[in-house]
Amino acid sequence: MSKKLLKSGAIVSSMTLISRVLGLVRDVVVANLLGAGTGADVFFFANRIPNFLRRLFAEGAFAQAFIPVFTQYKQQEDDSELRALVARVSGTLGLIVTLVTLVGILASPVVAMIFGTGWFLDWLHDKPGADKFELASVLLKITFPYLWFITFTGMSGAILNSFNRFAVAAFTPVFLNVAIIAAAIFLSPHMAQPAMALAWGVFFGGLLQFSFQLPFLWRLGMLRRPRWGWHHAGVTQIRKLMIPALFGVSVSQLNLLFDTFMASFLVSGSISWLYYSDRLLEFPLGLFGIAIATVILPSLSQRHVDQDPKAFRQTMDWAVRMIWLLGLPAMVGMMVLAGPMLRVLFMRGEFDQSDVSHAAASLIAYMSGLLFFMLIKVLAPGYYARQDTRTPVRYGIIAMLSNMLFNLILVLPFGYVGLAAATAFSAVINASLLYWGLAKSNVYRLSRFTLLFMLRVVVSTAIMAVAMYEVFPHWSTWMVSSWHHSAMMLIEAIGLAIVVYLVSLVALGGRLSHLKSSSGAVSDD
Repeated sequence: MSKKLLKSGAIVSSMTLISRVLGLVRDVVVANLLGAGTGADVFFFANRIPNFLRRLFAEGAFAQAFIPVFTQYKQQEDDSELRALVARVSGTLGLIVTLVTLVGILASPVVAMIFGTGWFLDWLHDKPGADKFELASVLLKITFPYLWFITFTGMSGAILNSFNRFAVAAFTPVFLNVAIIAAAIFLSPHMAQPAMALAWGVFFGGLLQFSFQLPFLWRLGMLRRPRWGWHHAGVTQIRKLMIPALFGVSVSQLNLLFDTFMASFLVSGSISWLYYSDRLLEFPLGLFGIAIATVILPSLSQRHVDQDPKAFRQTMDWAVRMIWLLGLPAMVGMMVLAGPMLRVLFMRGEFDQSDVSHAAASLIAYMSGLLFFMLIKVLAPGYYARQDTRTPVRYGIIAMLSNMLFNLILVLPFGYVGLAAATAFSAVINASLLYWGLAKSNVYRLSRFTLLFMLRVVVSTAIMAVAMYEVFPHWSTWMVSSWHHSAMMLIEAIGLAIVVYLVSLVALGGRLSHLKSSSGAVSDD
């Protein structure tokens, strides 16, 4: 079982790595083109709103509700019923998302006013920031159709994942990155406002992602004509699961939107600094956390349908071990190398040394919660696979309210860095509550096997951190060095950190069998 999950996880991580590397290239191009000024703030704002809704209608709440029901139909019903479910879900979801997209396009100034209140007030009182509100209203009209494309992309990806076709869905985001890079290079020179070109890149990127997956659905016989089916039994089951999950799964996105709202009142550049640091956070989160969560949800759903609680716990235990193995050293390493990474990746063109220093501060704050962001990704499927979406909602409400409280406490003394730290703190609360709920209901507890493995990881990571502090040059050295020299130092630093971590882990008893085998990894009842 674990060998199959490990193979699937490796496939998703490999495809995700390609996408994330291109995503970094995209961000380098955008940083060079826009820096952290007005255009960058507004583009990231206009891109964040449809991306937030994407987590609701596509990859987030919908997938968490759809995959368990789809797996149940796949296991218990014939092919005609399975295809009917796909047709009814796509038709029902499609009409709803079409209406939301049209409202978003037509009411873009209202959306910009709600989430960019600081800019709207500047526009209302004819202050210097008024142009941000006007540009945001226009860009939202271009980026909002991305929601429509990515919703169907997310649904087809969920279907493909349920058939263990993980590579296709994991590779799909590459097309968005390619489209934005192409728009920045070839389209922006012909536009007065470069951010407008990037918005069109988002639009065409969504179209490419949607088109790419259609042939794979056709080969599986799952490309069906959409039909309205609000009262279809499967659709009813999905929407009952999805309605509470709309909130529970998207707590982190709501937190980011609240951060954006707060940042619109702060110094210009705050949204951009938070964006660049969040993008680096998303790299290991997507490469490890989301990849592992993607492969375990169909497996957990099947274990639940088969009424096999032992295999269910084994799968959860394997996922937690993988998160600790990869997440803790990534968190510590990226906190130590925050400044150097930003310097090498983004310091060119309009993105200067001051932007690097500001973004590094928020990156360190975000990174302090990386392990817990990852744990949320693998603990939440323990509820969704059992078709329990209400419990994570309760925990999500607590986490979101905590984030808002932390924001209010930390924003005055620490500004935008306080917003990042508040998001990290809320992730700690959310992950802790999710684990507590699973343990309390006797669904999953950390096994002694995994606890010992976690201890080895903690000690190995501590040894790695000490080595990094002792060997790596001071921050000022990175800033005065050439780009080439800084890049070489960064590569050497990452290589040394990996070697020290792995050698330490092996010396402490860590073995490859701990990742492939689930023997001894089942918690006591």
